[in-house]
Amino acid sequence: MKIYDSKDIRNVALLGHSGSGKTLLAEAMALNTKLIDRLGKIEDKSTISDFDSEEQARGISISATLVPVEYGDIKINILDTPGYFDFAGEQHAALRVADAAVIIIDASSGVEVGTEKAWELIEERNIPAIAVINKLDRENADFDKAFESVSQLLGTRAAALNAPLNAGVNFSQIVDILTGKLSEYTANGVTVSDAPEEVLEPFSSLKEAMLETIASADEELMEKYLEGEDLSEAEINSGLAQAVAARELIPVLCASTGNSIGIDSILSAIANLLPSPLSNPECEPQAPVGLFIFKTIADPYVGKISLFKVVKGTALATMELLNIDKGKKEKVSHIYTMAGKKQIELDKLNCGDLGAFSKLSDSVTNNTLCDPKTEFEIEKIPFPKSNIFLGITPKSKGDEDKLSSGLSRLREEDPTIRIERNSETSQTLIHGVGEMQIEVIASKLKGKFGVEVSLEPPIVPYRETIKKKATAEGKHKKQSGGSGQFGVVNIDFEPTFDLSIRLDFVDKVVGGTVPRQFIPAVEKGLMRSIESGTLAGYPVVGLRATLFDGKYHPVDSDEISFVTAANLAYREAMPNAAPVLLEPIYSIKVVVPERYMGDIMGDLNKKRGRILGMEPVKGGKQQINAEVPLAEAFRYATELRSMTQARGAFEMDFERYEEVPASSTDKIIAEAKEREKAAASR
Repeated sequence: MKIYDSKDIRNVALLGHSGSGKTLLAEAMALNTKLIDRLGKIEDKSTISDFDSEEQARGISISATLVPVEYGDIKINILDTPGYFDFAGEQHAALRVADAAVIIIDASSGVEVGTEKAWELIEERNIPAIAVINKLDRENADFDKAFESVSQLLGTRAAALNAPLNAGVNFSQIVDILTGKLSEYTANGVTVSDAPEEVLEPFSSLKEAMLETIASADEELMEKYLEGEDLSEAEINSGLAQAVAARELIPVLCASTGNSIGIDSILSAIANLLPSPLSNPECEPQAPVGLFIFKTIADPYVGKISLFKVVKGTALATMELLNIDKGKKEKVSHIYTMAGKKQIELDKLNCGDLGAFSKLSDSVTNNTLCDPKTEFEIEKIPFPKSNIFLGITPKSKGDEDKLSSGLSRLREEDPTIRIERNSETSQTLIHGVGEMQIEVIASKLKGKFGVEVSLEPPIVPYRETIKKKATAEGKHKKQSGGSGQFGVVNIDFEPTFDLSIRLDFVDKVVGGTVPRQFIPAVEKGLMRSIESGTLAGYPVVGLRATLFDGKYHPVDSDEISFVTAANLAYREAMPNAAPVLLEPIYSIKVVVPERYMGDIMGDLNKKRGRILGMEPVKGGKQQINAEVPLAEAFRYATELRSMTQARGAFEMDFERYEEVPASSTDKIIAEAKEREKAAASR
């Protein structure tokens, strides 16, 4: 593969609903440009993009994949992204380095929720796009209906560049609306001829609307158009490219990726209508070298592969770079581009191009590498927040280190997952965007790192407190010859009614009944005691303990005596102080289309939630502000997706602790005791 100048590079992300044909479009473009010599199939596990064993086993894309193809004098870096919502982080990463996007729509289904979400991301990034109505070889394919749904999504900017003449199982003909050319696809290739007038007539109004938009991109073209003069092909192409770059027009093309029909038109549109990296202000070809890592591949056999974009200058095969984020230097001895899993070694990459390094020591996704003599800030990938979490444990004792190492490597590969060790519940938690994502992680741990794991519901970190005052004496006496132990404390226990305070220790001892040197030991004993409440063993909060009296022995009293005495007083008093369980309450912001409002609010009420209010947000959606107990919200990501056909989104943040309803207390206590019993038997 040759080296391309910045102006001759196109970086495009393929986006769309799961199953719309993104991977097969990448495959068909690779075949058309002779990167591969046969068309792979998902069911045969032979596509260039879906090379990971998990992708092949599940028949879906899980990771964004780079497929560079050469079309004439243009290099097109195709970024094939997953359509399944659990792997939305891959779309965000691809769009961070793409200069344009291609949205793929199933001709049988039209615009689906994945299409809508893809368009929202494109709008957020403010990049040009084209759309492809795919699978026109299917029996129930309906181009007109699919195009109408695209128009409803994209508005008047949607413009059909071409259209099928015989959509369905015999699909083979495409007419170019602007040029009037008819392309006939056969097993021997494609034949282009002038389309008959009767074929072009139904598209005349579409052509006029498009020409008007094209002409409006340039004052001279508009003047010529208004005067009734015909625009030349060069003028049409120039105006079309300007309109696309300005996001005033989104060309819509048709295709059958499975039969490689219409792929030449798509490649031409990408090469001639979509912008080069030079359209991005961060691309500075004459500056010292600067790279941005947008993806990491963690392979236990090949090692770590870091995919990057050259955002400044030229990347050479041999160079030393400074990782700005880590403050460490990285030595590079090889530079590659990736064609799926295949590494193609190159001498250099110019500004705007995408490439890969292998075995970088410290650098990970979202890191910036640059010439050590210069530094600059670069926008990070805005990865989606993880909103679902599960407990994860190795099935075999002794595999804890393997689990930790594997999770660390996979965390580099997918920054949307987060690992947390909850010291209270002694549970390792894995946070992710969705349940399938976490299941894939579990499968990769087994397949790549040799550790089988169990996924289990998270343990809610409850708390305990008291509601009334209780007084107790703690007496510790141990004498068995020689020096003994002796300590007595009298303590009032009462609620502070401020749950942000764990223990408010008050010293009211008078007359030296407890010597000053032992009073810290009493507080120490109580701090240890509140780690475990008397109801279900959860930490205690909101407790005031007032030490007002006690006794000591001039010889036998020591620090441990008063630590123990404090614990005895605590154990005696707590059951008499009306102990109650507390549960974590989270604030939740749910953003949904208005038509789902009733269902969402009804569901939150069933979850013991409190609706605090609603407010309109961008995109014509509504945000519901509420509070909900954590115990009711562990699977909310999955449930919300089901209720809204994946059109809803939410964020949760810890708010405070509140008393558990009496109806739930017994069950929580029983579960805690069962876990304690199970732990003791291990």
